[in-house]
Amino acid sequence: MLQQMELPGLAFAVWMLICFYAPVGGYPNGKVREACTSMVPCHGSSPQLSPEHTITVNGTEFKPGDSIEVHLSGPVFEGFFIQARDAEHLESPALGSFMLADRGASQLLTCAHTKNSAVSHTSKAKKKHIKVYWIAPGNAPKRVQFLATVVKKYKIFWVKIPGPIVSQPNALSPTPPLHATSGAVSTSHPVSYLSKPFNASSCGRTKFCIRNPSNCDPESASCFFLSFQQEGSSVFVEMSGPSEGYLAFALSHDQWMGDDDAYLCVGEDHRVRTITAYLKERSPPVLDSENALEDVSWRLADGLLQCSFRRSIRLPAHKGRFNLDASYYIFLADGEASEGGVIHKHRQQPLITNGIYNITGLPQDIGGSRSPRLIKAHGTLMFIAWITTVSIGVIVARFFKPVWSYSFLFGKEMWFQVHRMLMLTTVMLTSISFVLPFIYRGGWSQQAGFHPYLGCTVMALAIFQALMAGFRPSRHAPRRQLFNWFHWCTGTAARILAVVTMFLGMNLAALDLPDPWDTYTMIAFVTWHVGIDVLLEIHSYCLIRKGISISSCLKIDLLAGKWGDH
Repeated sequence: MLQQMELPGLAFAVWMLICFYAPVGGYPNGKVREACTSMVPCHGSSPQLSPEHTITVNGTEFKPGDSIEVHLSGPVFEGFFIQARDAEHLESPALGSFMLADRGASQLLTCAHTKNSAVSHTSKAKKKHIKVYWIAPGNAPKRVQFLATVVKKYKIFWVKIPGPIVSQPNALSPTPPLHATSGAVSTSHPVSYLSKPFNASSCGRTKFCIRNPSNCDPESASCFFLSFQQEGSSVFVEMSGPSEGYLAFALSHDQWMGDDDAYLCVGEDHRVRTITAYLKERSPPVLDSENALEDVSWRLADGLLQCSFRRSIRLPAHKGRFNLDASYYIFLADGEASEGGVIHKHRQQPLITNGIYNITGLPQDIGGSRSPRLIKAHGTLMFIAWITTVSIGVIVARFFKPVWSYSFLFGKEMWFQVHRMLMLTTVMLTSISFVLPFIYRGGWSQQAGFHPYLGCTVMALAIFQALMAGFRPSRHAPRRQLFNWFHWCTGTAARILAVVTMFLGMNLAALDLPDPWDTYTMIAFVTWHVGIDVLLEIHSYCLIRKGISISSCLKIDLLAGKWGDH
């Protein structure tokens, strides 16, 4: 009976866990990528015909790279979706990229594989006005029109509200712009273009390059790119990546942030500011008052932030600048920057080279890792221990005891030896995995949330379970029933907490797992194990029922034979 309690308790806990962690796909959070093409919300009703809201812009003309201020206003509304499209082909994909003025009320989305090509709401909070900035792409058509979908209430919404048409110079516009405010055509902060696009063809030949993903194109919206090319007594640097705020790289003597020479390209008021800094421990970078960089140029368009500059190999007059003819670990990071160019901590783990490199030495084309090897090993060992070995060990003890009761291994029942071996393997793997993050961090992590606390609890329960099993009373001892309860409760609690801890750990930046597929995969594994338990429980129940039926038939036959003899 005690063992039969295990499955319902674990299944219920896992079911609650899955319900808690299952991603929410509703539109109140503004994740409306499914509507990128039609711009129609899936609310089960037809759109309204007469729009109540208007779109305005601060100019009627643009050049590639220009920034246009876009306003959406009208009566109170809950949700919105803004795109820019070719005015001559409004069914074409969204183009250009947006920048936010209020990150609390709006968010950027990727449509038609173009990063930041659409803007939507972040919540159902009521609003009357939204302001964003649209950056014209380099391959923009002659005329571009802004479109918006606005949701007043769940069943009341308008689709593709036509906005102003903006044109490139000398382009004939067939229709006058709607609601365009008077003002200059160009923005107050024009975007400078680099003299030529970044090229990776020289990587490994004349350039030292770092790319993530490996061999990606620096003009791609998903490519992080950093190159160094020695030119006499200086080094020419190119840096590119999908970023809404800033890109940065640092030279370091180790794989830890702190005491490093850093270089940042920061988006500020629709420009890019290139600055040097010094990283002291894990605190915000200390920006230099004097900039030792030359030939600075940049571009901010199509969801990409790109910058290039030149730096002398040696800068003895600038304290904190490393000599570029030595070997270092190289970090590449990105993050958000608020108004005024104030940078915030990067949300994902920086890309770190696997070894030290001399960027003025032999040209190479390398990659890096956003997940340190020790952290990868930690996650792998914990997954093997608590999803594989412990689950198989429980199944063996629960369902194979009747099958292997008369099979022996080293003087003990087969099921017990296999169960004990798997559980000891779980404790061993957990113990090894437990110390790896402490070795990597050099101590306790203050930025991992509840994960380390729950991990310590799981480790303590695993050790306690092993010690308790070592002092297991004999089968007919008076305290055996008490031991069975403690053994089941401790094991079940450890398994549930281990699964919760792994779900929390998957969201940590140090693992760099693909979201949301990591969560889906974990849910699939847990569901599979619960399903196996359920099937085996049904199978066990059927065998018991079959045994009872056979036993009853034998009794009837025996009784019939006995009466017949009389």
